[in-house]
Amino acid sequence: MKHSYETFPMDQAKGIRTLILDIDGVMTSGDIFITDQGEQIKAFNVRDGHGIKLLQRSGIEVAVLTGRTSKVVEHRCRELGIQHVIQGCLRKAEGIQTLCEQAKIKASECAYMGDDVIDLPAMAYCHLSFAPSDAYMAVLGKVDWVSGFAGGAGAVRQACEGLMMANEAWDETITRAYGVSAQESGWQ
Repeated sequence: MKHSYETFPMDQAKGIRTLILDIDGVMTSGDIFITDQGEQIKAFNVRDGHGIKLLQRSGIEVAVLTGRTSKVVEHRCRELGIQHVIQGCLRKAEGIQTLCEQAKIKASECAYMGDDVIDLPAMAYCHLSFAPSDAYMAVLGKVDWVSGFAGGAGAVRQACEGLMMANEAWDETITRAYGVSAQESGWQ
């Protein structure tokens, strides 16, 4: 299986300038809590969020493309400084095209992380595709890399770290700031 630290596609990931993320099942566990008033509640992993901030500091942008629409997503993306967010997109290949045009980025410089069949067209459009370890089975067999972590539980962080490693940004972004080597974090 194509998963975890040892199998991250380092050579293919060189030159990636944008990581595009799905929300439900990637940035969250996929659980959606709905209150009696109809308000949605989602739980986001703070380590995934910190991974996003580290990736941004390393010079790689992060964008969001999701099929659902939620104020919670708006708030979380604003909090993380994610500027390019497309919600309510059920045709994700078209969404990626729109996102690339709006952000003035090339699909050949993008990686996409998704967890279900709705994400496959977007994955095919981008240079690299990633999935959390608990993604839908058909997705696991089609992506370039599978994280060793589940959605909402470290998958995004691991993808961010892999991109920093591949683009030689680990030392500048993490070792200098926090005194932590890639090896101490599980990377060989």
